[in-house]
Amino acid sequence: MDPEDIKYHKEHTWARISGKKATIGITSYAQESLGDIVYVDLPETDIEVVANTELTEIESTKATSAIIAPVSGMVIDVNEKLVDAPEIINEDPYGKGWIAVIEMDNAADLEELMDAEEYEAYIDEESK
Repeated sequence: MDPEDIKYHKEHTWARISGKKATIGITSYAQESLGDIVYVDLPETDIEVVANTELTEIESTKATSAIIAPVSGMVIDVNEKLVDAPEIINEDPYGKGWIAVIEMDNAADLEELMDAEEYEAYIDEESK
């Protein structure tokens, strides 16, 4: 079951919102699909990102995949622990496996995201 306190993007990223800050990661479904994560190309801080565009890339034993930004804004923090231990994403995708924090510049981006129930229905549809 996916956490209920976060919002989900159709490209299998999530955003946990606190004021104007959105902590970003990939969903449990995404990390399971990717398999063992071996590398995360962390985004630079102080760069502007646009919702629905590539934030960075993640590499697993199966493939290299784009991580899509669920919201627009400025990257203000990245999870440096992932440099030496990218497998944290496999172990705790909604906690210690966060990837970046974005200071949002458009709260309307959140209206495009799904809640946990909608996301689970979306995964069910996609996997048929």
